[in-house]
Amino acid sequence: MALVPYALARPVLFGMDPEAAHELTLHRMAKLQNTPAQILWSQPRVADPVTVAGLKFPNRVGLAAGLDKNGRCIDGLGAMGFGFIEVGTVTPKPQPGNPKPRIFRLPQQNALINRLGFNNEGLDAFLANVQRATSFRQAGGVLGLNIGKNAATPIENAVDDYLIGLAGVYPHADYVTVNISSPNTKNLRALQSDEALDALLGALVQRKQALAAEHGKTVPMFLKIAPDLNGDQIRVIAATLQKHGVDGVIATNTTLSREAVQGLEHADEAGGLSGAPVLAPSNVVIRALRSELGSAFPIIGAGGVLSGADAQTKIAAGADLVQVYTGLIYRGSALVPEVAKALAKA
Repeated sequence: MALVPYALARPVLFGMDPEAAHELTLHRMAKLQNTPAQILWSQPRVADPVTVAGLKFPNRVGLAAGLDKNGRCIDGLGAMGFGFIEVGTVTPKPQPGNPKPRIFRLPQQNALINRLGFNNEGLDAFLANVQRATSFRQAGGVLGLNIGKNAATPIENAVDDYLIGLAGVYPHADYVTVNISSPNTKNLRALQSDEALDALLGALVQRKQALAAEHGKTVPMFLKIAPDLNGDQIRVIAATLQKHGVDGVIATNTTLSREAVQGLEHADEAGGLSGAPVLAPSNVVIRALRSELGSAFPIIGAGGVLSGADAQTKIAAGADLVQVYTGLIYRGSALVPEVAKALAKA
């Protein structure tokens, strides 16, 4: 259990602008990680080892990409008991993202809306941060690096950005995630369509094979998809993943739907909705993917996990591993061992 209960910190953080609270938390964690002060939030890791995509995960609960876009706090976040952590999304060049304000809380539904837009310091700064992180991986933690395209890059040239990102992160990643499902970069989700996805994955898998030979190691590659997909779209994505031999899929990113939050303050803000309202639609996608992909294909379930019971629904739907993000904002670090214990029992 963390030395300082989140119940004491949450009212202070929720009294601040959401992005300011987020940045303050990451700034302080970056300063205090790997120091004696880390005891303030450190927790023992629940042991529930599992092998997925050839990787040995200490347990089945991970941190989703987006919380630590620049990879500043890998060791600090890892001290909460995660089995794996995913950082990014990183783009080849630094970019500020969309204008502020761009994060909104919907506490009545344990939800957030964000339209950050891949704000990050760029690939070089990201890799420098990743290389400084040591203790999490030394303790057996698995690190995923999430790549995307710059907003200024035309969608017809998107493959170029992903190839740059893949080459940059490959030597430093335990797995790489290709993010084509953020709703906050113009036209990005168009890459989920059949022809565009086929071209993107074909190019990435070819480069991945060359990188494996160059670096003498094989790094699994996952694709992160949206919850706002119909059955036909899911079937196309599943078939394309199998065609190109992609190693796994992360389901899902945030949703554009506002059905669950209609009438609430901030519900009409543009951006992706995360948190409790995404649990059910994300599970529908997971269930459909499992049906299409068979029992052995690696699936990471993300979206709407605010309890151990929520996480168990992802496993029941067909996920092998589970990621959290918005649940951490509302529940604090106690969510991590709760989920890990629930999945170990499952």
